[in-house]
Amino acid sequence: MVSTLTSSIHIQEAIAKQRAFFGTGKTKSYDFRVAQLNKLLGVIQEHEQLILDAVYADLRKPAIEAYGSEVLITQAEIRYTLKHLKTWMKPLKVGTPITLFPSSSYIHAEPLGVVLIVAPWNYPFSLMIQPLIGAIAAGNCAILKPSEHTPHTSKAIAKIINNNFDPSFITVIEGGIETNQALLAEKFDHIFFTGGTAIGKIVMEAAAKHLTPVTLELGGKSPCIVDSDCDLDITAKRIIWGKFYNAGQTCVAPDYLLIQKSIKPLLIEKLVTCVKTFFGDDPQASPDFARIVNERQFDRLVNLLDEGKILIGGQSDKGDRFIAPTLIDQVSPNSKIMEDEIFGPILPILEYDQLDEAIAFINARPKPLALYLFSKNKQIQQRIVQEVAFGGSCFNDTIMHLGNPELPFGGVGNSGIGSYHGKASFDTFSHRKSILKNSFRFDLKWRYPPYTMTLDTLKKMIK
Repeated sequence: MVSTLTSSIHIQEAIAKQRAFFGTGKTKSYDFRVAQLNKLLGVIQEHEQLILDAVYADLRKPAIEAYGSEVLITQAEIRYTLKHLKTWMKPLKVGTPITLFPSSSYIHAEPLGVVLIVAPWNYPFSLMIQPLIGAIAAGNCAILKPSEHTPHTSKAIAKIINNNFDPSFITVIEGGIETNQALLAEKFDHIFFTGGTAIGKIVMEAAAKHLTPVTLELGGKSPCIVDSDCDLDITAKRIIWGKFYNAGQTCVAPDYLLIQKSIKPLLIEKLVTCVKTFFGDDPQASPDFARIVNERQFDRLVNLLDEGKILIGGQSDKGDRFIAPTLIDQVSPNSKIMEDEIFGPILPILEYDQLDEAIAFINARPKPLALYLFSKNKQIQQRIVQEVAFGGSCFNDTIMHLGNPELPFGGVGNSGIGSYHGKASFDTFSHRKSILKNSFRFDLKWRYPPYTMTLDTLKKMIK
């Protein structure tokens, strides 16, 4: 039976049990970590349909999108971690300067202890499990807090974890704001939070009281630049797919377009065509378009629909939590829709003449979690890398960089602190302990008082 812990005393008991279990040292062995990762992979495979059903109940997410972004990506991450874990755990020998001869130097990765992972609602399963994979791989115990805004997925996570893992090792605590507050009041060895910037500040403030390190995976207005030197047909398809995947409720979805003005009319035509091709004349009837998570988010998004000129979309149905995939032109850079991350199926379109204008526009705003550039021009690609700050990027694609475990995923500035995926997840949940080993074979007397070497001699030796 799945238990729900909400009171502060129950949370404290859960943390105490995990601290005691971590103190036994069992989580530190390679065999234990591998066994737990294999168990996690097995229970995910066993409960695939439960996960898909839960995500559909919460977000009406199409089965293909749900399987790819919630199930497949987590299974791939576990397999990747199992393949590389032994190498990651090995002490890393590093160089030692000649001044420290005959010493040798090593870096040991050790687990942090008991960690808290707080998941968001937009990808409620994978964004809970992916950080957990890193926590297990690094040898930690973990308390998981799913989002209360996706209650079906929260219950599914609790069932999968609490029915299959020792709560002294991993446990799920469900609940709302009060539970979040009670959890943040406690001391953890690391807090991993995925969500909005405003809540991220609250998490960081709470963590600061205990000097708890944090990883904050936040968001921001991710720009998409379209240069005239690109394949417009493929560009249009990849933008529309990336923007309206999960009804735009993706932290790295293109938030606004910056189109080189000479190609803007033609690209808009192709974007509109792609919306119709993907979702039909009546997107509400399409089985391939998700829904807004709740009425609060629905109301927030509907209030943005009076901005600019709607090229396609704009329809909404509160009872169905449906907002049509919408393209909006003639948007003012100072309008409400350009203030905060949209996080929904609305895509504003702006134009630029020279690339300098686009770069200046982006750099005048908080650093985004992602940036997208469509251009064949390698000089333009290099300028974007060198002149614009962002968390991660795709050139000539959108959101696909999340699928490569070799690429650390994380933000910069307002879009986040820290990163994860693959080795970066292992590093996030590890302390890199520095070790210098000296020898008894040599003992240079000049290092000890009373000092007989002159300063000039020392300077000559180290030059």
